[in-house]
Amino acid sequence: MTLFQTILLAILEGITEFLPVSSTAHMKMANPFLGVGDTPFINMFEVVVQLAAILSVVVIYWKKFFDFKHYSFYIKLIIAIIPALIFGGLFKKYIDAALSNLLFISCVMIIGGIILLFIDNFFKNPTIHEEEKISNKNAFIIGCFQVLSIIFPGLSRSAATILGGMSQKLSRSVAAEFSFFLAVPTMFAASVKSFYDVYKHNPEVLVKENLFLLGIGGVIAFIVALLSVKFFIFYIQKNGFKLFGYYRIALGILFLIVSLSLGIKLM
Repeated sequence: MTLFQTILLAILEGITEFLPVSSTAHMKMANPFLGVGDTPFINMFEVVVQLAAILSVVVIYWKKFFDFKHYSFYIKLIIAIIPALIFGGLFKKYIDAALSNLLFISCVMIIGGIILLFIDNFFKNPTIHEEEKISNKNAFIIGCFQVLSIIFPGLSRSAATILGGMSQKLSRSVAAEFSFFLAVPTMFAASVKSFYDVYKHNPEVLVKENLFLLGIGGVIAFIVALLSVKFFIFYIQKNGFKLFGYYRIALGILFLIVSLSLGIKLM
């Protein structure tokens, strides 16, 4: 993996991590065109840079994350992450296989786009307009929705949890923000697991050069994500999710057409 490839993937991750368009799908789709192979280091890189991007949330919402007087916030995050931890641990082999199936990911991108076209009409008249009003039950159900993004790579963790939040009567912005909050422990756990797996089974890839690329990618993804978060919250408050739906459908179809034309392996 070259420095140029690292920078491009990190920028792509930072832009797409918080948008309901699946940053994982974008990186998986970009890899063949950038000449990046499916290796243990690449797989770990894609997970760890997601965590780096998500840490921008801790900076933006630092008052929320470090307000230790209101422990209910942390309890809700713990409750919400439980379904993903259980499912991720039990079905890791299936998840790894699905992540290497570009045809499956592309189809999920398109289907997810169709859902986003109608999500604003599905869930009207929200009653929860601030995080403090989210109950433990709401948090658990949102966590269950997050599992959908594990079962269907390309759906987008952000899209799944926002959908879960809006199904629980959260407003667009509160659903998005709670999705951001939940991403922190979720991706921290995923990154630790990914790093441990590489250390255990492929320690030879943890050379100085690769760790340098991992660090560079993380910093770039973090900086770009700082801007992406603010844009997303501002945009959905005024416009909703329809544009992201059209984008997902167009990208999924375009990727399939170009891949078939160039003979790129999809499965």
